[in-house]
Amino acid sequence: MSTVGVIGSGIGGIAFAIRMQLLGHNVTVFEANERPGGKLGLLEMQGYRFDTGPSLFTMPHLVDELFELAGKNPRDYFNYERLPEICRYFWEDQTRLKTVEDPAETAQLMAEALQEDAATVYRYIKEAGEKYNIVSDLFLDDSLHKFSTWTSKKAMHGYANLHKLGLFQTMHQSHRTTFRNPKTVQLFDRYATYNGSDPYQTPATLSIIPHLEYNLGAYFPKGGMVEIPNALVRLAKELGVQFHFGEAVKRILCDGNKVNGIQTNEASYDFDIIASNADIRPTYNHLLPTELRPNKLLNQPKSSSGVIFYWGVKRSFDELGVHNIFFSEDYRAEFDAIFKKETLYKDPTVYVHISSKVAKADAPAGCENWFILVNAPANSGQDWDELVQRCRQQVIEKMNRILGIKLEDYLVAEDYLDPRRIESRTSSSGGALYGNSSNNKFAAFLRHPNYRSAVKNLYWIGGSVHPGGGIPLCLSSAKIATKLFQENA
Repeated sequence: MSTVGVIGSGIGGIAFAIRMQLLGHNVTVFEANERPGGKLGLLEMQGYRFDTGPSLFTMPHLVDELFELAGKNPRDYFNYERLPEICRYFWEDQTRLKTVEDPAETAQLMAEALQEDAATVYRYIKEAGEKYNIVSDLFLDDSLHKFSTWTSKKAMHGYANLHKLGLFQTMHQSHRTTFRNPKTVQLFDRYATYNGSDPYQTPATLSIIPHLEYNLGAYFPKGGMVEIPNALVRLAKELGVQFHFGEAVKRILCDGNKVNGIQTNEASYDFDIIASNADIRPTYNHLLPTELRPNKLLNQPKSSSGVIFYWGVKRSFDELGVHNIFFSEDYRAEFDAIFKKETLYKDPTVYVHISSKVAKADAPAGCENWFILVNAPANSGQDWDELVQRCRQQVIEKMNRILGIKLEDYLVAEDYLDPRRIESRTSSSGGALYGNSSNNKFAAFLRHPNYRSAVKNLYWIGGSVHPGGGIPLCLSSAKIATKLFQENA
């Protein structure tokens, strides 16, 4: 059997390691950091616990699948619960909205709070599921860089329903013609940010994203999001996968266009197969010979990044739920003033996501931990020290107006991430959270493949390659890469 070296222990890298070990190969994972998970990190300070990356869990069956493949009961490793309440939305004109796990109830709540037609909202949510089913088998299970994929039955089904996918209309245009209230348009536009896109540019095809929350369900793992990589690493180690934490890869060793090993900050290792779970840009820029670079693909625009504040709040706010989105009509002007021409969007709308969790392990009694995400452009040399401070002040002022408090009096613990810190800690180019931008209608087909014949024996997994960023897509990338390995063997 083959020896396999995996660069990076993000969720995709761990999943690939498990799958390859189950096929009988000897797998070793190298991670520059002292712990696994990549962007699925953990921050603890002064009695508060924060997930540093994703704060919502969808499609948990993709994680369960890895345990089931190994003949294990997933519940012996980690547990999660479906959130009966998904989000609470706040606007400065005192409009309030709650969304819940039942799509019909959510539609009715939107009718009451936003004066939408409940039938229209419900139909939109169900149609998102229908669109998802058109593309999911093709997009999530197969490489889009093989001719056979485009001649399969799944592809033929997609061609027959292409007119339903909204390729020639932007997400914002679709929502503006569907809903009555600009607040509803704003609410559904925000789902473009789930893969770092701009609703004013990205095709309406991405309106399938709400399906993941409203039809399939929003979940949260007990112990926090970090328990997902922790549980998978435990499984991987039981299967025999070796992990080298704190050992950064410095070079992928090649013989011509064929990879054959890894050089780290400690030693050199020979491998038959290598997989990179690192962002494509640093992988090519620092680990591979320059003649192997796909320059056109590497020069595509980056996805969004974020400015993220982690606040320990010495108070419990009854009006706040587990996941909260604060909106207002003047966000665009406020944050455009901060980021000026550095805004991500042509017509910038910035969303602040507050995730407050009140489990005993997350905050002291009577307190809350706040995760505040402000969408921002990737790093290209901006003065982030100034931008972060101005953004922080704007967020605090807005929270004070919306909640009628003086938030400064309750902040007792604080840390933050900006694109620079994200870039340095996760090796993501410019701190982009999802690799290349998906604003182009053909972006899905322009992502880096999971295998290139130009670089033999090297497989690609994670958020910067096909099918994209986020936990479900990273897990799918590992599945596709494993399938490609089996086909190439």
